[in-house]
Amino acid sequence: MVNMEKLCARLEGRGYSVRRFADARAAADYLDSQIDGQTVAIGGSVTVQEMGLYPRLSAHNQVIWHWEGGSVQEAMDTQVYISSVNGLAETGEIINIDGNGNRVASTLFGYETVYLVVGSNKLAPDYESALWRARNIAAPKNAQRLNRKLGKKTPCAVKGDRCYDCSSPDRICRALVVLWGKPNTVKKMEILLVDEALGY
Repeated sequence: MVNMEKLCARLEGRGYSVRRFADARAAADYLDSQIDGQTVAIGGSVTVQEMGLYPRLSAHNQVIWHWEGGSVQEAMDTQVYISSVNGLAETGEIINIDGNGNRVASTLFGYETVYLVVGSNKLAPDYESALWRARNIAAPKNAQRLNRKLGKKTPCAVKGDRCYDCSSPDRICRALVVLWGKPNTVKKMEILLVDEALGY
C-alpha cells in the first residue's frame, strides 16, 4: 500500500507539481481547463485514450498524436506533452519503458510543460517494485495490445505473464528511463495522481 502523503511530498521535493484527483473525469476536466490555445503532443498512452483527452483538447488546441494520424516528428515541435508512466514509486522514482524512444525522450527534453497522468494501478512502494511492475505488468499488456493490432509476437505478448528479456525483432522494450527529478530544461512538469486504475 502506498502512502499518498509521502508520495506527494517526495515528488514535490524532486521538483514536480502534484495534483490529486478522485477519478479520470476530474483529471480530464482539469487538463481541459489548463491547456487552451496551445500546441499539444500526446505520447502513446492507453491512459490518455481511456480519459478521452484527444477529442476534448482538439476542440481548442492543436493536438498531435501518432495514434490519431499525426507524426512523431510533428509532435516534437509542440509546447505541451501529455503521457502516463509505467511505474511510480512511493520513494519518487518515475519509470517508463519504450520501444521507439519518442515517448521516454519526450519526458526529458523539448517541451515547456509536461503532464504525466498516473492511475492508482501504477503505484508501487519502492523503486524495485515500480521497475518490476513496468517490466512484468505494463510491458506484457502493451505487447499484447500491439500483438492484436500489429501482430507483434514477443514471448510476453503470447504468454502475457512476465518479461522474458527477449531478443525478438518485435521487442517493444528497448529503452528504460527513470526520472529521479524534474529535468532542468522542462519549465513545468506536473504529476496528476488519479484514484482510479488507468491504462497499463
